[in-house]
Amino acid sequence: MRQRKNQIALVVIAVLTALSALTLAFETISIGTFERGVKGNPAGLNLGLDLQGGTHLVYRAESADVTQEQMEGVADIITQRVNRFGVSEAVVQLKGQNEIVIQLPGVKDIDEAKRLIGGTAQLDFRQCADASVTGGSSCGAWEPAAGEGNGGVQKHLTGEFMRPTATLVADPNSGLPEVSFEFNNEGAKLFEQITRRLIGKPLGIFLDNQLVSAPTVQSVISDRGRITGITASQGRVLAIQLNAGSLPVPIKVVREEDVSATLGKDSLDKSYTAAAVGLGLVMLFMVLYYRFLGVVASLSLIVYSALVLSLFKLSGVTLTLSGIAAFVISVGMAVDANIIIFERMREELRSGRSLGAAIETGFDRAWTAIRDSNVTTLILVAILWWFGDQLGEPKIIGFAVTLIIAILVSMFTAIIVTRTFLRLTVGTAIGKRTALFAPVKHQEQAPRPALGA
Repeated sequence: MRQRKNQIALVVIAVLTALSALTLAFETISIGTFERGVKGNPAGLNLGLDLQGGTHLVYRAESADVTQEQMEGVADIITQRVNRFGVSEAVVQLKGQNEIVIQLPGVKDIDEAKRLIGGTAQLDFRQCADASVTGGSSCGAWEPAAGEGNGGVQKHLTGEFMRPTATLVADPNSGLPEVSFEFNNEGAKLFEQITRRLIGKPLGIFLDNQLVSAPTVQSVISDRGRITGITASQGRVLAIQLNAGSLPVPIKVVREEDVSATLGKDSLDKSYTAAAVGLGLVMLFMVLYYRFLGVVASLSLIVYSALVLSLFKLSGVTLTLSGIAAFVISVGMAVDANIIIFERMREELRSGRSLGAAIETGFDRAWTAIRDSNVTTLILVAILWWFGDQLGEPKIIGFAVTLIIAILVSMFTAIIVTRTFLRLTVGTAIGKRTALFAPVKHQEQAPRPALGA
């Protein structure tokens, strides 16, 4: 029965390791609506501003008497915009009374970032003042397109009546990009009146007072519409701005900085070197000191590293310098659990127990120490996470999240992976060579008492 369980555990470990390797082998992973990975980054991992470069912006409210509540509203809308834009782990935090600091990892186009963040995206619909005009390009003057809204009041149809569902799509016939949108109930009522009145005539779609499209109305439309004549990049930003709404107060850029990718690459290369050297030295020490047990620990460390990095990628964790430091620290913590187990095993072997009994007893007696030390560390890291969240410091949060994942995986590899590998050696030729696990210390026997004549 136990052998059967060991085989099942080995299969599970092998499958998890293979899936982790596949996860890291491809830069991006897309399964239905689930998408992870960043093209151009090592193993597709999300990298912070300090590792891959990006854009750093500081905005200040133009109004001098802005309130804290208004600034929080601005920060919330900006966060929605950058999240929908697909920026991984963007940082948006308040600074002082009227400033907002924004960090966008991987975004190199500052102008595009400013359009995304500070744009108002005021959308409205207009009709040609000359009722005889049938083509939008020949319209000399435009006037607001209005209809009878709720309460019988004439209202100009604007983006105010739109639902937050604007999406960048491709025209099924031409393949050109366009933004589809939906109106709320009152907006659908206005749009239906306007399109019925303008059949065969142009309907101007204006964005920030600029004409972006003037399609000819072919039929009566109520709750849906499309904006054409835009590029894919423009459509993506436009959809985000329409969904997030306009900013509560006007803001302006007071500082902009393009963080050098060269500096980030240098930091990243040094971090990889430090992690590789650290892992290699730990494995070398384990093999030299613990012999075959060290080999088992090294295999567990390889499994551990693959699992942790794949979880970083699948969970969307953004690695910063502090995050990589947490990973390097966690390697030492993972080895520490193995050392506790191995020392207990050696004691049991030296006391005369068989290898199988020594493995089980060693793990059982070491578990409480491993559990208590890791739980204590998890509590401290959770407190660190809370402080980082309260201070608005993403580096502290990144360090804490990285270390929490690493600690949980280290407990799994120490108790499950290492134990499974060792159990498989019982009854084999390797398992019969006890010296590979615990060199026997020969003790001098005390002289027996004897009676003299």
